[in-house]
Amino acid sequence: MINTEHTDKMVAVAVFGEFTLADYKEFEELVNYKIQFSGTVDLLFDLREMAGFTLDVAWEEIKFSRQHAHDFRRIAVLTEDQWLTWSAWVSQLFVDAEVRVFDDEGEARAWLEADAAAEAAS
Repeated sequence: MINTEHTDKMVAVAVFGEFTLADYKEFEELVNYKIQFSGTVDLLFDLREMAGFTLDVAWEEIKFSRQHAHDFRRIAVLTEDQWLTWSAWVSQLFVDAEVRVFDDEGEARAWLEADAAAEAAS
């Protein structure tokens, strides 16, 4: 199950339990909408409560990342899991975005907001 929230230039997703293909499709739909109407967006993935993901989610994530390689500025990943930290690092190979892993949500949001504020001021 996922919970999503979004602002003008950011999409936040929190995953609870198993991350399924239906959940990922919901995420994709929201991100595609934001990109279409707002341009480049930032992402915040909260994976601290994720129990796992299905193989079809992994495949869909690879396809989605390749299709949207230039559509993200920054991606913040909230996790304490070393495997997910490594996975976030590998995902940088498919996207132009800067990817950082955090264990504190406030720090992750501050990083995304600081960048957005600095870019808006330029």
